[in-house]
Amino acid sequence: MGVFSKVHRFHEVGDDANVNNVAQFGTPHHSLFTSTKVLTLHHAMEITDAEETVVYRARTKCLTLHDRTTLTNANGNQVAQIWKKFFTLHERHFVKMEDGTNFQLSNEFFHLVKDITNIEGLGWQLRGNILALNFQLYDADGSIIAVIGQKLISIHDKYSVDIYKPEYEKTVVAILITLQHMIRDRESSSFSSSSN
Repeated sequence: MGVFSKVHRFHEVGDDANVNNVAQFGTPHHSLFTSTKVLTLHHAMEITDAEETVVYRARTKCLTLHDRTTLTNANGNQVAQIWKKFFTLHERHFVKMEDGTNFQLSNEFFHLVKDITNIEGLGWQLRGNILALNFQLYDADGSIIAVIGQKLISIHDKYSVDIYKPEYEKTVVAILITLQHMIRDRESSSFSSSSN
């Protein structure tokens, strides 16, 4: 049974895709699911398929200035390297795929209702709302590539990803990992601001 929320598009393993995603974009090709491991020295995440088989792993080095993350497939082969630019006004992260493709994610400012993240180097755009915990990934022609939903309350920081263009799966996963880091950075920044 899919999640019926119009706001939160997350769905669990075994659930159908969110009914609003299906109504807006059609049935996705397939879905992937993430869970962050807690209480580890490294920030680690596993990405599984609908059968709960691990298909990707992401691991962030502890205490690094550039928040460097390695994404690998289930066999341990590198898929992407992800890192952030330090000392920048924009939230800017860089991604290098194993095939040599390079791109970067950069948030546009002054969008009060929705966040818009430009994916420079691909011409794609990530549109959504951190407060609503869901995002849509579009290609340069405005066609949907994937819909990302985050679980509202979870200590394991769970996401579901409905993929509409399976040929871009690895890139979608790399963008998902980068998005998670950007959200975490924003939450840390907001916490620091409120503490002061």
